[in-house]
Amino acid sequence: MTKYVLHRLIHIAIALFFIVTATFFLMRLAPGNPFASEQTVMTQAIQDQLNEQYGLNNPWYDQYWDYLKNVVQFNFGESMKYRGRSTNDMIFESFPVSLALGGQALLIAVGGGILLGVVSAMNHNRAGDYISTIIAVLGISIPSFVLAGLLQYSLGLKLGWFPISGWRDAASTVLPSIALGISYMGNIAKMTRSSLLEQNTSEYVKLARAKGLKRWAVVFKHSLRNALLPVVSYLGPLTAGILTGSFVIENVFAIPGLGRHFVTSINNRDYTVIMGTTVFYAILLLFAVLIVDILYVLIDPRIKLEGADN
Repeated sequence: MTKYVLHRLIHIAIALFFIVTATFFLMRLAPGNPFASEQTVMTQAIQDQLNEQYGLNNPWYDQYWDYLKNVVQFNFGESMKYRGRSTNDMIFESFPVSLALGGQALLIAVGGGILLGVVSAMNHNRAGDYISTIIAVLGISIPSFVLAGLLQYSLGLKLGWFPISGWRDAASTVLPSIALGISYMGNIAKMTRSSLLEQNTSEYVKLARAKGLKRWAVVFKHSLRNALLPVVSYLGPLTAGILTGSFVIENVFAIPGLGRHFVTSINNRDYTVIMGTTVFYAILLLFAVLIVDILYVLIDPRIKLEGADN
């Protein structure tokens, strides 16, 4: 296991190098400059001074080398739009909000998806199966931003049960978490249902039933663990989807999270914030995939033996 983790960490370092390099050159190739939108209130002399301050007048290879050194030190530089604020400060202030939103959405997606999948599989070709499948299909079909608007209108404006924007208390976290997690809940429900139905035809499940165990006991004591393996493997793409989906949800609900800062930085051409948040998200995703792979090995001992041989 240790050898495997070290091997993956080397791969992560290589991937991060290419991501950092690609992000740097894409920002340099983008048209305009971070101060172009301020031309009406900023003289050319001030723009030249700011370009010099942020090193934009230096040769590209000097800028690239300085950027690599700063990334290694986890220093993403000063924001070009928010004077006196560093990208690191913006990340550390806003990421806990995004983490809370993503965590709640993940709980809704995984918990609700597994529950729907189990109910559907246990009531195969009956009313419970049909209702669960309809809920799952609706969750997958409706885009998160459309669902967000529907939730704001129905549960927020009409019924007044929840706030329609902000991130102040527990009630204000409900609607954005549902809007972000519901589509992934549908995917997990379909995966759990399909996997459980497949497990129900296996020999060990037939043996457990022959011994007189009740259906729910067979599911939760025997078949569910193996049925969740596809769900565990889906956690990597799920994490990526929730992180990128939070960009839209945070803007719709005016949540002061990292995704909103990222979108704002793109509109403002704030190069340092764009590059810093991109690298930060890349680190999160790469380590999330590593953790998912380790969980997969821990759940299925057969994968562990194969990983040791490789």
